[in-house]
Amino acid sequence: HSVDWYHQLPAHVKGILVTLRNAGHEAYLVGGCVRDLWLGLKPKDFDLVSSASPEEVERLFPRTEGVGRAFGIMIVITENGPVEVARFRADAEYKDGRHPTEVVFSSPEEDAKRRDFTINALFCDPKKGEVIDYVGGVSDLEARRIRCVGDPELRFEEDPLRMLRAARFHSQLAPLGFELDSALSSAVR
Repeated sequence: HSVDWYHQLPAHVKGILVTLRNAGHEAYLVGGCVRDLWLGLKPKDFDLVSSASPEEVERLFPRTEGVGRAFGIMIVITENGPVEVARFRADAEYKDGRHPTEVVFSSPEEDAKRRDFTINALFCDPKKGEVIDYVGGVSDLEARRIRCVGDPELRFEEDPLRMLRAARFHSQLAPLGFELDSALSSAVR
């Protein structure tokens, strides 16, 4: 899907994307910032997803924090604030109702399929001006629908906090006409 958002990105976010790509890595905007840009809203923050390992992120940027290193998540600290950079991953089973027992670093498509809601599983390549959608998130944005990626009962079994996230997104997006998908609502009940 074609978009023209590059000019809306803060310079420090563009800089991180450029640095990752110049080092030979795939790197995209991901999640809520893509959703918000699609809806014409101002994102509260910008998260990135990349093929770079935590060690590679540390080598590329002078200030980082390994907040979720085991899950491939690093924070790049810039003068304009922190930016999360996560590695593409697929999750193994969830045994504690919150965290996967193992993560496997993977492809953008596999990463999208492990995410909670379709409208948060979109990637954006701002330089090419395109949104990459593996899970039907764009059609859900257009339909004003909040829907789980895959089976909602499984998604909530993996991590029950996703039910609260569904309620939060619904309360935030209801003024824009968003409704919960019926299968998601049934799974919450």
